[in-house]
Amino acid sequence: MSTELHIELARIFAARNRDNMGPTIAALLQVYEKHPLDPRVLYEVGGAYDTAGDETTALGFYQRAMTGGLDGDVRRRCYLQYGSTLRNLGRLDESVTVFAQARREFPDSVALGAFEALSLHAAGHVNTALGSLLALIADHVHSEEIERYKPALRGNAEYLTSLDSSGSTESAR
Repeated sequence: MSTELHIELARIFAARNRDNMGPTIAALLQVYEKHPLDPRVLYEVGGAYDTAGDETTALGFYQRAMTGGLDGDVRRRCYLQYGSTLRNLGRLDESVTVFAQARREFPDSVALGAFEALSLHAAGHVNTALGSLLALIADHVHSEEIERYKPALRGNAEYLTSLDSSGSTESAR
């Protein structure tokens, strides 16, 4: 991305009003007309539509950004927004698949893990959702109190996940 394009996007976002996304979308669409294949522009336009509540339109922009070569932290953020939008649109299996891919690419992302758990829960994989949150806590919360119980958290996470994978609906104890 050119410096000029980066500055233009920063200017647009500095003026953004999340309660009235119309002006932001209009400004981004002007940038999009000049850079219709730029994956960062596609992502930002999608995000603006998403914030405005037009998730169906956002979805297409997210998909094109992902296939267009988005990378780094912006790719991680796009995964999160793309997977969440799929969940919000009721496309739960697709959402779970997107988050699984995202977690393979960004295994240390706590935000992706938390939102993946939301999608797993919405898709009816409630044990796996809770298990994944327990694993996130064990892997990323560093406190004296938690350190002592990390093996138990990880064991319970594995147990809960196994309940969904075995098809059992029995509650964890």
